[in-house]
Amino acid sequence: MAAAIILDSKPGEQPTDGGEDSDRSMLRTDSGSGEDSMDGLSNRVPCCPLTPSLSPRKRTTSQSKTEPPLLRTNKRTIYTAGRPPWYNVTGTTFKEAFVIGLCGGSASGKTTVANKIIEALDVPWVVLLSMDSFYKVLNKEEQELAAKNEYNFDHPDAFDFELLITVLRKLKKGKSIKVPVYDFTSHSRRKEWKTVYGANVVIFEGILAFANKELLKLLDMKVFVDTDSDIRLIRRLKRDVSQRGRDINGIIKQYNKFVKPAFEQYIEPTVQVADIVVPRGGENFVALDLIVQHVHSQLEKRKLRWDISALASAHQGQPLPKTLSVMESTPQVRGMHTIIRNKETNRDEFIFYSKRLMRLLIEHALSFLPLKPVSVETPQGTVYEGKRLSGQRITGVSILRAGETMEQALTAVCKDIRLGKILIQTNHDTGEPEVCVFVSGVSLHYLRLPKEISEDYVILMDSTVSTGAAALMAVRVLLDHDVAEDKIFLLSLLMAEMGVHSVAYAFPKVRIITTAVDKEVNDQFHIIPGIGNFGDRYFGTDAPSDVCESDEGMDF
Repeated sequence: MAAAIILDSKPGEQPTDGGEDSDRSMLRTDSGSGEDSMDGLSNRVPCCPLTPSLSPRKRTTSQSKTEPPLLRTNKRTIYTAGRPPWYNVTGTTFKEAFVIGLCGGSASGKTTVANKIIEALDVPWVVLLSMDSFYKVLNKEEQELAAKNEYNFDHPDAFDFELLITVLRKLKKGKSIKVPVYDFTSHSRRKEWKTVYGANVVIFEGILAFANKELLKLLDMKVFVDTDSDIRLIRRLKRDVSQRGRDINGIIKQYNKFVKPAFEQYIEPTVQVADIVVPRGGENFVALDLIVQHVHSQLEKRKLRWDISALASAHQGQPLPKTLSVMESTPQVRGMHTIIRNKETNRDEFIFYSKRLMRLLIEHALSFLPLKPVSVETPQGTVYEGKRLSGQRITGVSILRAGETMEQALTAVCKDIRLGKILIQTNHDTGEPEVCVFVSGVSLHYLRLPKEISEDYVILMDSTVSTGAAALMAVRVLLDHDVAEDKIFLLSLLMAEMGVHSVAYAFPKVRIITTAVDKEVNDQFHIIPGIGNFGDRYFGTDAPSDVCESDEGMDF
């Protein structure tokens, strides 16, 4: 049985312990799934940092919180483009993301409620997905009707529910997704879609958020924003005139012909499936606090954190995996290792011999690419039976900052190779690595690797791998973009056995290639005997406080 709670308290009022006047909560019980409805809520509502008001939204395109991917508050920055999901030592997700559905009439304040929930949650990774992004592509006749305010955008048939359900299902599983961007001025989808990662919490808002049975199954918490119809009409008039360039007569005509009837027929009845009904939207602080408290309790149950100690102990005593290839330790290779491992080696020599090792490593890795026989004619007119890469492209992806040092060796060996970069940072509050991606020097908070990377062999480069935490996250980023697991080659100058096991166990088809493997990792997750902080020694700098040198020395 799902309990729908209607919370109505005036701004600034504090609920009291008893009395007829203080009992402002009305409890209604309806049928439906209530496994995660309101269990775990205590009687005390905590004080959350809710702000009295937010700036009104100004937009002409659908809003799925992908550009810019940040929500800045007085105390912190929240990444609303999501994050690459955490995976455990088996390569599987810990728990699905917690999905909050926000439903209500047009201009009821759903986006304001969503923003205030995000701000109060104090969770670093949140995705705000708007149903506005999923309007269907209109044909020419429908375009003409829309231009004359004769097209019903409030009817269920106006939305692409199939695409919406597919996207939300992937987000719930922690996958990256592409979201269409709808242009309200031209009534069409833009060519460019936005890439968004999964997150700890997904907030999905829309006028018909509760109108589809398959969609309802994906929602862990259902909130109906109930705002007076006159207020909604006034808000709609202001928005459509100032932001969408429409005339008042057309707006009123559309409201009376489509918006109001659709609300009464399709939207208002769905209040029956809501877990919480919030009168007056974003001004109802008690209701918002209760929502935030419940989400916190659910996140605590789901334990969306990585227990790094599990990596340290999961594979002790196991033989090294067959997917690992270690370069032969020739006298030359061992001599170069001696130089770069020596703490007395100056920076110039460290760079020189590191580059030599990187070049040898890249050449060794290329020998594992599939080759096909080919015949060529020599200048002497004879036929030579040789080999050639079997029609597949190669893309290099480096894990910043130290992994970038391997790019020069890769480009020297592979002509015209495409490159991507992944920056993994440590959140010192949560201890979790976080990811940003750079392509062609542009900083992005959502992933934007080279086009059609799913067809490529990807050489993933990092200078050192100790626990494997950074490598695991980077591999997941590639898999989320449909790169085949057996087409990923992880290259590193030095790896610890712990990191080798972690990557191989989670992703048994990934090829792991290195010049040496050390046995131990200390309490600070440094490789022993190791090489030190590779990035510091190579660049001659102190490590930035928020940047991981792969996972060597990561602040967990």
